[in-house]
Amino acid sequence: MLLWLADLLGSHIRAFNVFNYITLRAVMAALTALTISLWMGPWVIRKLTELKVGQAVRNDGPQSHLVKAGTPTMGGSLILLSITITTLLWADLGNKYVWLLLAVMLGTGALGFYDDWRKVVYKDPKGVSAKFKMCWQSAIAIGAGVFLIATAKLPASTEFIVPFVKTIAYPLGAVGFCVLTYLVIVGTSNAVNLTDGLDGLAALPTVLVAAGLSIFAYAAGHAVFSKYLGVPFIPGAHEVVVFCAAMCGACLGFLWFNAYPAQVFMGDVGALALGAALGTVAVIVRQEIVLFIMGGLFVMEALSVMIQVGSFKLTGKRVFRMAPLHHHYELKGWKETQVVVRFWIITMMLVLVGLSTLKLR
Repeated sequence: MLLWLADLLGSHIRAFNVFNYITLRAVMAALTALTISLWMGPWVIRKLTELKVGQAVRNDGPQSHLVKAGTPTMGGSLILLSITITTLLWADLGNKYVWLLLAVMLGTGALGFYDDWRKVVYKDPKGVSAKFKMCWQSAIAIGAGVFLIATAKLPASTEFIVPFVKTIAYPLGAVGFCVLTYLVIVGTSNAVNLTDGLDGLAALPTVLVAAGLSIFAYAAGHAVFSKYLGVPFIPGAHEVVVFCAAMCGACLGFLWFNAYPAQVFMGDVGALALGAALGTVAVIVRQEIVLFIMGGLFVMEALSVMIQVGSFKLTGKRVFRMAPLHHHYELKGWKETQVVVRFWIITMMLVLVGLSTLKLR
């Protein structure tokens, strides 16, 4: 919206042409989303408290979590609102990737909202059934894959890229691309949701991974940089940077209220949507493996649940004291803040490893 206005004014006042630079709009998007989150945060928390939208806590979890019962949840709606408003303000609304990212984020956010609402109304920590959740996520992910394959302009837009080796790229075909898109979006959405179990644990890693992917999006959308760095050239991918910047700003603003001791929880409305958005960004810029590296924390959390469930069903024994992984370390005696900060540090290192693939090819 503001880009259109700047273009209109730029024909009369040259100073407004500066808004055509993606870097400036990305910075402004991050600041705008951060401001919206900080400004609206207290109001959202107050309204959620008045509506008695409190967190239901599992009785079989760490006993220290019982004091969190009743803390307002569904705070992720603040993140989604901030990202949406900011993206509409600063992104190029003629860009197909902008609308795809908003559609995937808001679609999975609606699922998360319904899930959270059931938890609050029926006081059931399990929420909606796994089958219902998977069907909804699958429809969104497959729809995103079909849209991307139908609008692809270059073969590189649908190839499977192997980082560290610039000469390897596998053509996937329509079916293969849709399957990969499905796995990445649904997997990341659920992995971030599983990670969101401690105060601030999911918010900052989301910021770090989104910031890392934004660098790949900037390079992929620039013909010269993409050729120099050996990443696929994806026309229009540069606008994804604005969306990623808005995600960073919105999550940082939310972290102000979600840091220990949390005044509000993200809930499924935020975690499912942010995970799906990260997965979609990775698919757009053709960096699924890089997402796997940068989002290693999310991967570990998801794998811990899969290993725990599989082991218990096959042998009747548990590998971890409790899954997801962050609860295992809590039960081993780590304080909640220790788990969170150490997992943040791990994510920082993994993002740096992911960024190293830009040159190590």
